[in-house]
Amino acid sequence: MAVKEKNILNRLYFIAGCMFIFALAVVFKLLSIQFIQGDKYRELAEERTIKNVVIPANRGNVYSVNGNLLATSVPKYDIRIDAITPKAKVFEKELKSLADSLSKFSGKPSSYYQKEIRKARANKNRYYLLARDIGYSDYLRIRNFPLLNLGAFKGGLIVEQTTKREHPMGGVAERTIGYERFDENGNITRPGLDGAYSIKYLRGTNGLRLKQKIGKGQWKPIADYNQVEPKDGYDLYTTISVNIQDIAHHALLQQLEYYEAEHGCVVVMEVATGEIRAISNLGRTKNGSYYEKLNYAVGESHEPGSTFKLMALMAALEDKVVDTSTVIDTKNGRKMFYGRPINDSKHGGYGEISVARSMEVSSNIAFASFIDDNYSAKPEKFVNRLKSWSLDKPLGLSILGEGIPVIPGPGHEIWSKNALPSMAYGYNLRLTPLQTLTFYNAVANNGVMVKPTFIKEVRDLNKSIETFDKTIINNKICSDKTIQEVQEILKNVVVRGTGRSLYSPYFSMAGKTGTAKTEYWMDDWDDNPRYVSTFAGYFPAEKPKYSCIVIIHKPSTKKGYYGADVSGPVFKRIAQKIFTDTPIIDEVETLEVKHASVDKEFDSYYKTAQTYKTIMPNVVGLPLMDALALLENMGLKVQIQGVGIVKSQSLNKGLKIKKNQTVVIQAS
Repeated sequence: MAVKEKNILNRLYFIAGCMFIFALAVVFKLLSIQFIQGDKYRELAEERTIKNVVIPANRGNVYSVNGNLLATSVPKYDIRIDAITPKAKVFEKELKSLADSLSKFSGKPSSYYQKEIRKARANKNRYYLLARDIGYSDYLRIRNFPLLNLGAFKGGLIVEQTTKREHPMGGVAERTIGYERFDENGNITRPGLDGAYSIKYLRGTNGLRLKQKIGKGQWKPIADYNQVEPKDGYDLYTTISVNIQDIAHHALLQQLEYYEAEHGCVVVMEVATGEIRAISNLGRTKNGSYYEKLNYAVGESHEPGSTFKLMALMAALEDKVVDTSTVIDTKNGRKMFYGRPINDSKHGGYGEISVARSMEVSSNIAFASFIDDNYSAKPEKFVNRLKSWSLDKPLGLSILGEGIPVIPGPGHEIWSKNALPSMAYGYNLRLTPLQTLTFYNAVANNGVMVKPTFIKEVRDLNKSIETFDKTIINNKICSDKTIQEVQEILKNVVVRGTGRSLYSPYFSMAGKTGTAKTEYWMDDWDDNPRYVSTFAGYFPAEKPKYSCIVIIHKPSTKKGYYGADVSGPVFKRIAQKIFTDTPIIDEVETLEVKHASVDKEFDSYYKTAQTYKTIMPNVVGLPLMDALALLENMGLKVQIQGVGIVKSQSLNKGLKIKKNQTVVIQAS
């Protein structure tokens, strides 16, 4: 064989060998795909057409201490039809009846629905929308329409459920209760109790439902049942009283509007337990209206002004550097401290007055004098006394965003020679409204400092999951002697001191006014002065049941800015209304009594729901959402006007009712 021919033959052998090896590789790959990686690729294919879709669990409800519904997850439904699923004979037989039913529901002509659904079938539309964002009663009605009542496989019914968080009582303590808010990335955040107790109690456990892809971005349930049923979250029973909350909210709103203030807050606390009965936070919008803008009571740390004189006085009394009869020379209303003047509000000054009287008239000079005279050599003694009352620490509330207190001492960045006399009357330090109130509440509670609490109990329907007892921060903040002395002084502030305009012979109050400059470091302050007006105290003065703080920021100085004039009347109005509308009993209610009260209300509602089937009940006085649930379960169509408590109903009690009959309920 010639050399040339031999080379050609070798090349042919080489090519044949390569082709054989390539063929083996292809076969191996095919076998690998089928037998080794087959499950993986089959899963990928199925993932593109079939997937388990998360069904969010209904969040637990949030209730007032008396069982009024404050926040709830309301189910909403979108109803669609897979227009090509029904068989031709069934489709033709049921279409007109379906269109007639949809026409009665929406008001659109039956011919419109016949035309559109036929068009959807011709276009192979497997996701045609019939109704959007409807309630539960309408959902039950539509799914029983002709054709749709055959279900997903035979009738093409597609149901998509979402939930919306609603507040049946309107804006009652909305910042504290919490709500859904979307951040810049589209993620849901939840301020307030709704966020603080979300994971452990409210959120529940999501379910799963198998869906099949039927078009671009469209998924249809494969079955009428869920793969995994969602488990609803637990319910929270807060310490909020709807009645007291309503009183506090409107008293604050009225004053904010009159004084055209920037923002303000009110907190009402039960003295013995620390349970928050009301909390209102209102901020001004550009158009002059007010809403629950931020949780100022919990999160806003600021200079408290003269309400801090209570802490300064008690420190001096406990350290025995003064007593209530010690005489202080306040000069003519102006005195220099380390090159800086301190002034009293009274023109010409108070002259020589006792320590007790200096608290009653709120003399800045007196407080700066006896604190500086007795602590300037060793300021740590004064600061440590304040810290022994935990005034330098957050309260550790369940609600996120608590403001950080600042009690400076030597070496702190804001410490100077003037720091001590300034702290004596509430400057050069920072506290939140709730931190200040907690201290005043301790005085009202004979020295026992309790932690503010917002949650009473966690329940699963009528089963108690967890209860929350009071938490004591400090068993005794000071001696009985000091407590008794400052209690008498705080009472006299209202009787004959800066709060005398608030005095009433019909009910007793004790507390302290506060008027603090704010933003005084800004260049325009002299031309545009800004103040924070405060009143903190408790009532009745002799046997306190409730403590309360009212803070109003930047009232119009043309109308007034002193704490007694701006915030004091809100305090008085709240105390007066509680005396009138919610009689104050001599003994603090026990935990068992409160639980019995909630159980009684629940049982009353349950009894009404079981009794009235075809006879119209009286729902006046019920919370709106309770009335709505009751009436819808009876088969009535309910039209709502307003929010809050039901004030009237269009169908009289005792009237024989029919299914789908309309009733109008008005609430306020």
